[in-house]
Amino acid sequence: MQIVPVGYDHPDARKLSDLVLQEYALRYGDPEGDATPLDPSMFQPPRGLYLLAYDAQQRPVATGAWRARDAAHGPDEEDENYADGDAELKRMFVVPEARGQGLARRILALLEDDAREAGRARVVLETGLQQPEAIALYTSSGYMPAPAKFGHYRFHRESRCFVKPLRGTH
Repeated sequence: MQIVPVGYDHPDARKLSDLVLQEYALRYGDPEGDATPLDPSMFQPPRGLYLLAYDAQQRPVATGAWRARDAAHGPDEEDENYADGDAELKRMFVVPEARGQGLARRILALLEDDAREAGRARVVLETGLQQPEAIALYTSSGYMPAPAKFGHYRFHRESRCFVKPLRGTH
């Protein structure tokens, strides 16, 4: 497997993003999938990174990204309950035929390292109860339930938020 940084608007990134949204729609019964506003500029270094994994046949099989998030500091900013220095994980996804090979864990480690190098203090993520394999990945990778929910889905009952400090960890 080859894991490379690409733009969020790369054709292969868009292809896998469409697949993950379809999976969310199936799991949650919501045709929108994930309504979190995302823009390609959010994933440009040094304030983010979007990774794409390719198999030996050069097919895109997995994605993962982080974007810088900070606390709201003015009346024009929506307070989604982030803290200064947060790196939010987005679009972690492995196509079904490539699952079970540790690919998500490899991408997660690369994203954490990059966010740490960019000076972010902690990684935050939101997932849902219909994604038990995601919850298992994150909790087995040192993520703890967040003291307070954050992000677009912070008021949803099925939403679960997790955090992992980056400073002082390797």
